[in-house]
Amino acid sequence: MTRPTLYNCPPSGNCYKVRLFAALAGIELDIRDVDLAAGAHKTPEFTLLNPWQQVPVLQDGETVIWDSQAILVYLAEKQGNADWWPSEPAARARVVEWLSVSVNEIQHGPADARLVKKFDYPLRYDDAIAASTRTLAIVDRHLADHVWLAGDAPTLADCAAYPYLTLAPEGGIALDIYPALRQWIGRVEALPGYIGVDA
Repeated sequence: MTRPTLYNCPPSGNCYKVRLFAALAGIELDIRDVDLAAGAHKTPEFTLLNPWQQVPVLQDGETVIWDSQAILVYLAEKQGNADWWPSEPAARARVVEWLSVSVNEIQHGPADARLVKKFDYPLRYDDAIAASTRTLAIVDRHLADHVWLAGDAPTLADCAAYPYLTLAPEGGIALDIYPALRQWIGRVEALPGYIGVDA
C-alpha cells in the first residue's frame, strides 16, 4: 500500500503537528519538503494541490487534503483511531474546541510572535505578545485541572496545540510562569513515538 505524501516545510509548526501525530499513531508518511524560499508553493503544480499555496498538504491516492487540522482528522478517521479522535459526540466536540483554539488563539499569539522573531514576518509583535499572555494563562489554568487538553488521554487536541506552545520561546515568550503548561509539554514529550520539530 502506498504511503500518503505530506508536503512539508520543516520549521512549520502546522506541518510539525501532522508529523508528530503520525509518529505517535504509527502512521507512515512519505515526507516531501517544499522549498518556500524558492517559491515552490506558488508553482502551478502545487497550486493545483492547494489553491491557498500553503503547507501542509496531504495527498493520499486521489485524495488531497490541505489545512493541518483537516489532515489530522483525516488521518485519525482513516485509521479508525478512537483514542486520538473519539466518536462520542461530547468527547469529539471537546477535541474540536482545541483544534479551533490552535488555529485562532494559539496561532495569533505564540505562533505569530515566532513568525516575527524567527522569520521577520511583517506582523504586529505587540499584538502577538498581548494575545499570547491571555492565551497562555487560560491554557495553563485549564491544564492545572486536566492532564490532557480534551480528555483523560492524549488526543488530536494535544497534537494540534503542542507545536506552537512548546515553540513559544522562539517568539520571545518565556514559559517559566506557566507550570501546568510546562508539565503538559513534558507529558507530550514522554509519549511513545514522540518526535521533535527537527525530526
